[in-house]
Amino acid sequence: MASPITPQPPSGVTSTLSTKGRLRALLKGMRPKQWTKNATLFIAITFSGHLLLLNEFERALLAFLAFCLASSGIYLFNDLLDIEKDRQHPVKCSRPLASGQLPVSWAVVAMVIIVLVCAALSLAIFAFPVMPSRDIYANLGGSNLLFSLCVLAYLVLMVLYGVWLKHIVLIDIFVIACGFVLRVIAGALVTPVSISPWLYMVTCLLSLFLALSKRRNELVLLQGKAGTHRQILNEYNIPMLDQMITVVTTCTLMAYSLYTVEAPTGYHNIILTVPFVLYGLFRYLYLVYVRKDGGSPDEVLLHDRHMLVTVVICTVIILAVFYVLPH
Repeated sequence: MASPITPQPPSGVTSTLSTKGRLRALLKGMRPKQWTKNATLFIAITFSGHLLLLNEFERALLAFLAFCLASSGIYLFNDLLDIEKDRQHPVKCSRPLASGQLPVSWAVVAMVIIVLVCAALSLAIFAFPVMPSRDIYANLGGSNLLFSLCVLAYLVLMVLYGVWLKHIVLIDIFVIACGFVLRVIAGALVTPVSISPWLYMVTCLLSLFLALSKRRNELVLLQGKAGTHRQILNEYNIPMLDQMITVVTTCTLMAYSLYTVEAPTGYHNIILTVPFVLYGLFRYLYLVYVRKDGGSPDEVLLHDRHMLVTVVICTVIILAVFYVLPH
């Protein structure tokens, strides 16, 4: 049986592509649209009221770039592992590796380079020192070291997910949630600030909501052939996912509402965002259940105007409460 990372591409595809075409395919394989997920790194600096502090913003921006590269390296790694299965998928068959637009050798070299650049950016954080009196994580080794370890933990977790954990029912969904929580933790470490545990809870619940919705979309899209594409999908069914989505949706709204009321910062006007968060959740459920969408949260955000406007309004309110309105 052929190795999952060394399949032969469709005949006559990669051989006719120019270098420019392969570079375009490589960029597509890095999935820059999904870099929006890494915006969660800015949660800590935004909700702590430190967004306008230049040194901390520069550190957060470097952290964002490092995680963008880390996630792109993982996307290429997962596509290499799943190349044959993706060719049987009605949507994923158009991915650069599965379609043969991107040679396997290019993907492997690019993955190594991307991870090395990610490591360089993580080390570059040390060029933006934190005053000892401001480093609340000094007794744990310092924010710079902890951030680097957080990036490493993310990479290790995602590699384990690709080769093992994604084949374990429910664990696969929780690992996806852990990836988002690690981003929030990384944002808090690199700033460095301390944020409410409620925000970690909201991040975890919201990511579970998105992951469950994605699983449901896969079952609907692939119908009876879901298990042939990914064996773990045989362990799920739509009624089970519907119940879990209902539980997670309720818990997400409750956790966020409690954060706005119990926020230790005292910015309780943030409660103004609750109706928009509720609408955003309902809109996403509408897209999942009625439009049969939700397979890719980043595409939903970028292509659905209602979701995009809702996110923009929430962002404006949050920025106004923390940085414009009197405390």
